[in-house]
Amino acid sequence: MRVYIIAEAGVNHNGSFETACKLVDAAKAAGADCIKFQTFKSENLVSHNAKKADYQKNTTGDGSQLEMLKKLELSYDEFISLKKYCDEVGICFLSTPFDLESIDFLNSVDMLFWKIPSGEITNLPYLLKVAKTGKEVILSTGMSNLDEVGAALDVLKENGAGTITLLHCTTEYPAPFIDVNLRAMQTMRDKFGLDVGYSDHTPGIEIPVAAVAMGATVIEKHFTLNRNMEGPDHKASLEPDELAAMVKAIRNVEMAIGTGEKVPSVSEKKNMPIARKSIIASRNIKKGEKLTKANLTTKRPGNGISPMKWNDVVGTYAIRDFEEDELIEI
Repeated sequence: MRVYIIAEAGVNHNGSFETACKLVDAAKAAGADCIKFQTFKSENLVSHNAKKADYQKNTTGDGSQLEMLKKLELSYDEFISLKKYCDEVGICFLSTPFDLESIDFLNSVDMLFWKIPSGEITNLPYLLKVAKTGKEVILSTGMSNLDEVGAALDVLKENGAGTITLLHCTTEYPAPFIDVNLRAMQTMRDKFGLDVGYSDHTPGIEIPVAAVAMGATVIEKHFTLNRNMEGPDHKASLEPDELAAMVKAIRNVEMAIGTGEKVPSVSEKKNMPIARKSIIASRNIKKGEKLTKANLTTKRPGNGISPMKWNDVVGTYAIRDFEEDELIEI
């Protein structure tokens, strides 16, 4: 199964439609399958009293979440244009809604599936509205336990959602490696019998690559045009060349995982006679002479009698003269 790679642009456009288009170009050039934005009306998302997370304070200074988010909004008309631009470029458009009104809007622009963020996993009205569209869902599970994941799945399944994929996630920016716990991804797969993936907030690219080796079918990763840009998420994002390196590494690991069948590969079959050994005459042997441990040995090449048949050969008699280092025949 081909790993589906979502390049998470989020709000790294800083409220600029032109920057958003440049992010689309960068995601396409990197080889991502999909680019994801975030759609919201700030007043519908946070109250005037909502404080910033520590990582947001570190990257954008003091002030309220509302003030910060107002600067990061794109209009619905701009998202319509972004969807059209993604279609022209040839990359899947995706945006996560962060309020009920934005769910209605995104449902109107022919988006193929939903990506539910970790913060909405306990939001019943939100889950119901998404489920009733009947579309497929990718559900991030950051900050949640198995019971909360199970409860959200029940709501989605019982109200018409399509196929659901669970993404393991650590909701911190950047996420400490020690908090990642990739095995929880496998725990969810075993518990719920669904495809799983990983939404990554760690520095670098090695953790999403490791997640693929552990069975992730979807990878989501934040990226930006430049980590030094102002905004809450740039510092925890990849730059375009790093995103391309991650995609390449995932595709390589994806190929290397293989079928699980333990057989010689096509490429190594030609090396079998070179690397393996055969039963060889360790000195000159006359016809009729008994073959023994004293006049036999094992050496390369491996295109003669396999040393695994050693006990079948020892004790028989030479069918002809053999010179030293000649392959034995019986």
